[in-house]
Amino acid sequence: MRIKHNKKRNTAFVYEALIVEATVAVLKKDVHRQNKVINIIKKHFNSDTILKKDLNCYRSLYESQNFKTDASKRIVREARLQQKLLDPNGVFEAQTQLIHDINKNLSPSIFNNFVPNYKTLASITQMFSDKTSPKDQIILENQIILDMTKAKQATEEELVDKTVYKTFVGKFNDKYEAGLLSEQKELLTYYISSFTDNAVSLKIFLNEEIARLKTQLRGARNTEEINTDQNMLKKTDAIIEKLENFSKEPISDELLLTVLKTQALVKEIYTDGNNN
Repeated sequence: MRIKHNKKRNTAFVYEALIVEATVAVLKKDVHRQNKVINIIKKHFNSDTILKKDLNCYRSLYESQNFKTDASKRIVREARLQQKLLDPNGVFEAQTQLIHDINKNLSPSIFNNFVPNYKTLASITQMFSDKTSPKDQIILENQIILDMTKAKQATEEELVDKTVYKTFVGKFNDKYEAGLLSEQKELLTYYISSFTDNAVSLKIFLNEEIARLKTQLRGARNTEEINTDQNMLKKTDAIIEKLENFSKEPISDELLLTVLKTQALVKEIYTDGNNN
């Protein structure tokens, strides 16, 4: 029989819930709340903390997809070993302090934030627990390995019930009622957690995403709607030039905002083109 899952004691769930909260704050331009969330993440998940080590065990499983079965089995085995080596009392005390800081400085509502891969995170916690029976541990391990061998889904909407997703999207202001594009969510997630690796992952993602957007915009120049409109053509070229210049500049709020807007523009151009 599986043990009851306490999401407040699930290190990965709490981390992802904080990332969601920070993303909402960024979109609402609530700098005060954004800084509060980021300070909590920095305090409890920097490279020297036991919670970061615990989180790494989770992330090696739920962020690993499209692996071969043998590789997935080895990753699961190593993640379980490293998680076992962590002091359980140390993890518990660190989680208690994290919960306290969230309740005091933010709100208990953080723990109700929608996290798309919640079921996977719960399964990993159950698998890590000594209270789970050997039979259930094997069942859970096989399910996690199966998930790791699957290709990543294109959008979060495909992974969750639409009603639940609507509830989450309701946290955003009117400007974002329709929800974010998957690539926008990915960019914001890298941005919020960029301090954990000196923004290395963010820089890699931005390089790839800016290159993709430039290619898409150059292709859009050939569409009849843009090619026959000199004003639209000039604006498209100006955006391409701006993206080109970003490769020589440090990451800034202006850069991120421009990329977010360009992602939406490209989606709109190609959606309209397909509809027409």
